[in-house]
Amino acid sequence: MGSMIEFVKEASERVHLQEAMNTNSTTLQGVRLSVRGLCKSYNGNEVLKGIDLDVAAAEIFVIMGPSGSGKSVFLRQIIGLEEPDQGEVLIDGQPIQSPDITTRYRVAMVFQSGALLTSMTVGENVGFYLTQHRLKTPDEIAEIVAKDLQEVGLKGIENKMPDELSGGMRKRVAIARALAVEPQLILYDEPTSELDPVSSVNIAEDIVRLNGRTGATSVVVSHDRELAFGIAHRIAMLDEGRIIATGTPDEMKANPDPRVQQLLNASISRTLASSTPVLPNVSIPGRVGNAPMVAAPPANAPGDAGREFGVTPEGHLHLATPATAAKGRKSG
Repeated sequence: MGSMIEFVKEASERVHLQEAMNTNSTTLQGVRLSVRGLCKSYNGNEVLKGIDLDVAAAEIFVIMGPSGSGKSVFLRQIIGLEEPDQGEVLIDGQPIQSPDITTRYRVAMVFQSGALLTSMTVGENVGFYLTQHRLKTPDEIAEIVAKDLQEVGLKGIENKMPDELSGGMRKRVAIARALAVEPQLILYDEPTSELDPVSSVNIAEDIVRLNGRTGATSVVVSHDRELAFGIAHRIAMLDEGRIIATGTPDEMKANPDPRVQQLLNASISRTLASSTPVLPNVSIPGRVGNAPMVAAPPANAPGDAGREFGVTPEGHLHLATPATAAKGRKSG
């Protein structure tokens, strides 16, 4: 099996092909996002230090960076949860602080934790905004909820509670809730954090497929390299509050900046792994058929003199006394 990057790219190509063939697909409705000179500090600590960025309409734009680089703070400025110290955020050229911005544009955010209301059912969570603002009738909301849950592969779970769902399912419910407002801009904060690889691939496929179907502009903040290179049209690298590089996935891979390459190629050092304490010169042999094979440890192995190591028929490591080891050999 190939890497997650290859898997998601393959899925992305299938999605885009299906969308191109679907004459009933939604007309593109994404918005342009521009950020100019954005600065934000907390108690004198500069977190964002003059961010300049342009995201095209209907683009999947991924912002990568190490922990503490300011990614989530950046999202909060875009959605208007906080006001920047300096600079501005523009949607289709209009400042996000403009009085009519909320009536002209629809922006949704998928929070890192999912941020589902645990006292409400899944259906109530997905339809929450529509219900609170009385934008639709109850029957219309129920129809929208059912449609958007089906869109993310969760058909028929309206009556379940959030604590009955896996982490991946909660993330997908959060995406369905964002879709319910028919957004032109969707912001994703670490959408694959704390998810297993299979769930991460599902979320990645959802982001790509929904981008193709709705045409909404998607800004994804993540430190997940597999996700970024699997779904992005373009990637920006954020480091210590500044954008240090922007480009397509291929351009980012070829970027010679050592800071970019350090993040893209970071891995656990083999030297670090090899320093893990082990009993000297002890190897764990395999097995022949269903019979366990045993090996005596070296005489200088502390605390284990006279004991033997082996692998059980089930494949488990076994540390035996001489008596039980001898018994095992006779029965094998």
